[in-house]
Amino acid sequence: MTTPTPETTAAGLTSDTRLGRWPAVLGAVLTLAMIGGLIHHLAGSGLAGFARAVPTSPGFYLFFALLYMTPQVGDYIIFRRLWDLPPVGLAALTGKRIANDVLFGYAGDAWFYAWARARARQVRSPFGAVKDVGITSAMAGNIFTLGALALALPAALPLLTPAQVKGVLASAAFVVATSLPFFVFRRKVFTLSRGELFWMFGVHLARLLASSLFLTLAWICEMPGQAIGTWLMLAAARMLVSRLPLIPNKDLVFANVAILLIGQGQALSDLVAFTAALTLAVHAVGLVIYGGLRLWGRIRAA
Repeated sequence: MTTPTPETTAAGLTSDTRLGRWPAVLGAVLTLAMIGGLIHHLAGSGLAGFARAVPTSPGFYLFFALLYMTPQVGDYIIFRRLWDLPPVGLAALTGKRIANDVLFGYAGDAWFYAWARARARQVRSPFGAVKDVGITSAMAGNIFTLGALALALPAALPLLTPAQVKGVLASAAFVVATSLPFFVFRRKVFTLSRGELFWMFGVHLARLLASSLFLTLAWICEMPGQAIGTWLMLAAARMLVSRLPLIPNKDLVFANVAILLIGQGQALSDLVAFTAALTLAVHAVGLVIYGGLRLWGRIRAA
């Protein structure tokens, strides 16, 4: 019997021919879905944010750039340690982030798992690593969200109606409920060691803190006169929306929530909508760049 041999790709990683073609097919399907989702949203309410209010502060764009790169850089730090992932993996992690944002939660994780299985020879199971990274990210996000709510609610209470307060408390209860099963069944759920899990959890928390800080600083650069309670409320609302499962394009959902909280047509709600639309636009550019890199790799490998 002939033993299948890995094929070397242009990225310097390897592909095991025993895996068949399903990882590449899954990756292609999800990539096309990402493109379709971006076209749909950019042709709809996302572009309205550009027309209403374009920030003029250079600081806004600086902190937005840092905000955009923070999630995938955090993931790269983790997978660099787990898999010795080369720098080219940052492009794939950007694709993972786009799929999670535009389609639905964990679509990007499935896409990245397909990418890893198709291209990388790993010491340990790619499924176990991707799964554990995704679960620890969700748990860190839930804990961070509850902390943000605890800080924001006292300052935001005068700005919220009783119905909105009940909605916030119900959302917090949902966040707690979704975290409990992972704590109860943690020994059966996780694959990696406890030390690696705690380290990943710390990286996720640092990433979330940096993202919230960069977003707040971007908004403050454009609108320095807002009360601190408003920023805390918006940061907590954004974290809550990000915890909702099976919701595509959470940035646009958050923009709509912010408009309900702040009021249609106000400069602050326009700034939030612009941030959501700009995120989608950068996603589109990222897909074009990533597709170009893959094409260039195929040309070099030919």
